Amino acid sequence: MSPATFAQVRCLVPRQLLTLRYRRLPLAAVTTHDRPFGRHLEDFEVGDIYKHWPGKTVTEYDDHLFCLLTMNHHPLHLDTNYAQETTQFGQNVVVGNYVYSILLGMSVPDISGKAIANLEIESLRHVAPTFHGDTLYGETTVLDKWESTSKDDRGVVHVETIGYKQDGTIVCIFRRKVMVPKENYLQARGGEQPGRPTPVPDKNWPGPASPA
Repeated sequence: MSPATFAQVRCLVPRQLLTLRYRRLPLAAVTTHDRPFGRHLEDFEVGDIYKHWPGKTVTEYDDHLFCLLTMNHHPLHLDTNYAQETTQFGQNVVVGNYVYSILLGMSVPDISGKAIANLEIESLRHVAPTFHGDTLYGETTVLDKWESTSKDDRGVVHVETIGYKQDGTIVCIFRRKVMVPKENYLQARGGEQPGRPTPVPDKNWPGPASPA
């Protein structure tokens, strides 16, 4: 690009930006997208697999902070010299409760984001170590589901979540039962995003708009 052309572009861009104006759109032209978070009972089918995304790389800082917050001061997690010199692993191992918590959190948008209650952790197994720098991925399989016998607006989903590292090694497996709403429960409480307020137009924001 020649100096003259560069100067023209450099001058043109600010002028274009200065001409941007906001205008209100006709309501008919607006499409509102509500991001789904979690699922209701009718969404789940036995055998379905939900692959959670994205993964999470576990750092030394993450592991140490979790240990300190939960008062787990085992040297296998906090003392590098101890782990290198006296354990079979030769390095710090990420505390298992943090691995489980990451995987549980990953599953929330797909599985329990609409949950009424987490009823039971049926089983929890740590089958391989996770080390600082490993990246965790998770996926959840629907094992069973049933409607509540006492209330007609909810039911229970039985799921199994597995967590694995960047090389595919499975590190954690757990099963849980979650009470989730049916569609009529959500409809009675405001739909997909119950309790969400509506933004109020004022002098700073006149309402839904787009660049002219």
